[in-house]
Amino acid sequence: MAGRGSLPEGSLFLGLDSSTQSLKATVLNNELTIVASEIVNFDSELPHYKTEGGVYRDPADDGHIFSPTIMWVEALELLLEKLKPKINFGKVVAVSGSGQQHGSVYWKKGSHAVLSSLDASKSLLSQLKDAFSTMNSPIWMDSSTTKQCREIENAVGGALELAKLTGSRAYERFTGPQIRKIYQTEPDVYEDTERISLVSSFMASILVGSYASIDETDGAGMNLMDINQRTWSKSVLEATAPGLGTKLGKLAPAYSTAGRITPYFVERFQFDKNCLVIQWSVDNPNSLAGLTLNTPGDLAISLGTSDTVFGITAEAKPSLEGHVFPNPVEPDGYMVMLCYKNGSLTREDVRNRCADKSWDVFNNYLEKTPPLNGGKLGFYYKDHEILPPLPVGFHRYTAENLNDVTSDTLLEREVEEFHPPSEVRAIIEGQMLSMRGHAERFGMPNPPKRIIATGGASSNKSILKSIAQIFGCPVFTVQRPDSASLGAALRAAHGWLCNAQGSFVPISCLYKGNLEKTSLGSKLAVPAGNKEEDRELLQKYTVLMRKRMEIERRLVEKIGRS
Repeated sequence: MAGRGSLPEGSLFLGLDSSTQSLKATVLNNELTIVASEIVNFDSELPHYKTEGGVYRDPADDGHIFSPTIMWVEALELLLEKLKPKINFGKVVAVSGSGQQHGSVYWKKGSHAVLSSLDASKSLLSQLKDAFSTMNSPIWMDSSTTKQCREIENAVGGALELAKLTGSRAYERFTGPQIRKIYQTEPDVYEDTERISLVSSFMASILVGSYASIDETDGAGMNLMDINQRTWSKSVLEATAPGLGTKLGKLAPAYSTAGRITPYFVERFQFDKNCLVIQWSVDNPNSLAGLTLNTPGDLAISLGTSDTVFGITAEAKPSLEGHVFPNPVEPDGYMVMLCYKNGSLTREDVRNRCADKSWDVFNNYLEKTPPLNGGKLGFYYKDHEILPPLPVGFHRYTAENLNDVTSDTLLEREVEEFHPPSEVRAIIEGQMLSMRGHAERFGMPNPPKRIIATGGASSNKSILKSIAQIFGCPVFTVQRPDSASLGAALRAAHGWLCNAQGSFVPISCLYKGNLEKTSLGSKLAVPAGNKEEDRELLQKYTVLMRKRMEIERRLVEKIGRS
């Protein structure tokens, strides 16, 4: 007997999320209810790699940030061992996953033979430790490829031309510039590489025992794919590195099947031999699926290691700011996104400095400091920022005449420091004001019909209240803040259904009319204020947002990295 959306009764769907700091799992049943979850934290559970926040920072090369590839392999095996007592792997009919975007893996020549003949009596770690031409994977936090970005842009006629072609101008963290840097600085590594995977397709490759395709959504984060044709762009491939097309393989839609699970996992973990591996995709698009974001007036804000703002659109209109990616669950649609590098780690830095390393103290400060923070505006860049392109540094200003709400010419003065409660509010309000300013400039809805908040910090009610006040709309949250692994499990179910039907079916078929009975529904966390004082506060935030964007523009002109 079939369950909801024609999913087999008793079946399970496994979603994995290989993120910067951890590997997570969420398991859904055929009613799309969460039945199990698990996590491996890289720093604490795999301490022998000596990562900090899941990464290494190169002291000799400013902005060079990477992770040990083999750590992700060991984490996969550990996660499945931890999940084993909780579920019957034999009932998992499909698995999919999410990978941190832009990160890349370099398989050395001859590795496909190793991958396709894994021995279930041995660990993955022991069999794959020599499979890579470099042991280090450049990741999204890296900002060491400015030179390569400019070279690629210039080769195709400029930044805007590259954006029109690929969905984004060249960004240091994007995989194309990273590949070009390896080709230029480590030519032996590039020459010895037979396949380049993204984190998503790398993990899928291990599960199918063969090189899995890069999916079109993750492929759009490389500065290499034609965003409209959804094929590799010949001109950008040639501008990046010779012979690159053969090292990348073919692209595939996110809902398609990568293959059946390899015998290694059947024998070692008792997966069913017919278990499907659905194409892995990338973190924010998986969150888009997990949040069931399907209304153009809605926005999502993800508050994690990076902070992102994203929504959906029917057509691609790339610009010099932000990104356009294919929608992973709607073949003809797109998602638009803004990305900030300074997210949770930078908030933790302020917590540690100003709030006794306690979130309770942090939240207390946030609650007792009034909205608008007396006109205090802070810019906090623990790492080189993506949006705006500013270097490491901290900048603090106070707007003097904020009570004159009609004034667009606020006077501001730079100050050396804020007292701790103001510093706490400044980092929260500053990020939200920046998000609102850039989202409006990028053409995202203003105000949004609603915002769905996800990511670790979305469980913080004080932060959600600030989002509602600054954007002037209600804020919803989902059952689980780690929506990427939930979205991956939902995509596993969707991919299984598409495979069973022999063609694409809308993902909403899985939950239409029953959303509230699944683990996917969102609930109202903070309503939009509709009193006169709420409208006045929103007006003042609008004035403060414009002032922040003006100061930001001046900072970029003075010290910007591009």
